[in-house]
Amino acid sequence: MQTIQAIIDAIAVGALYALVAVGLALVFGVMRLINFAQGELITAGAYSLYLTRNLPLVVSIVVCFVVCVALAVAIERVAFRPLRGASPATTLVATFAVAFALEAVWLIAFTPQGKTADLLSALNRTATHGSLHLRWVTITELVAGVVLLGGTVLVLNRTTIGLHMRAAASDFRAARLLGVRADRVIRAAFAMSGFLAAVVSLLLTVQQPLVTPTFGLDVTILALVGAVLGGIDRLATATAGGFLIGFISSILGDELPASLSNFAPSFTFLVVILVLLIRPAGLLAPLGQSGVDRV
Repeated sequence: MQTIQAIIDAIAVGALYALVAVGLALVFGVMRLINFAQGELITAGAYSLYLTRNLPLVVSIVVCFVVCVALAVAIERVAFRPLRGASPATTLVATFAVAFALEAVWLIAFTPQGKTADLLSALNRTATHGSLHLRWVTITELVAGVVLLGGTVLVLNRTTIGLHMRAAASDFRAARLLGVRADRVIRAAFAMSGFLAAVVSLLLTVQQPLVTPTFGLDVTILALVGAVLGGIDRLATATAGGFLIGFISSILGDELPASLSNFAPSFTFLVVILVLLIRPAGLLAPLGQSGVDRV
């Protein structure tokens, strides 16, 4: 039963990482840009929960979503839109600059000392079924992962803006020639990534209620690794890669001896490096694809 419980916990962690990977893949799909500031959106959401901790829970949650979505759209408008015609190297440096700038803001505003955001601590309670003990946050992560991933698929396949985003991800230049509005599509991708970042903030603060300026960094790096592992140029493969990396890291953390548990991320990255040496475009990318070109 402990094995089953560990697997369920790992699936829940994988779902959380998959949500981060989807946010990264949405932006990459329309801009061919790896948004390293995605982790700062998660951190912003967590700090908003800390600042509104004395308000009603519903208000705090709404504020978290507003902050993450508004910040994501603002980053696109202020930092990335002026550089849309720049070289890939320039835009890549810009994403790092935005991430470091926001991290500096958190440091100045909140200091390096952690702030407690435990508004949803009730989800740490345990639900028991026989000898199986699951925290409610694990169940919530599973449900949120399924609902949000399914909702993202529906948006991309059943709405006008979703179809435009898919067209832009396939061939941005051709989509613009066919009348797709670039600004609207890119803004929508960033807004959706901000929405997903808010969900991750809410769930992550249940497990890690101490918010620091690097709160969203680790989960974003691992999710990015997973997205690249699966194939970041396709939403499905990036999602699967994010889920896989979360699942593997959770299993390794549980199964490795205590003396080696600190090296779990190293083992995970080693596996990723070996896979990318064999499949540079990603483990789940179509055979014969050698990499991703910028459009």
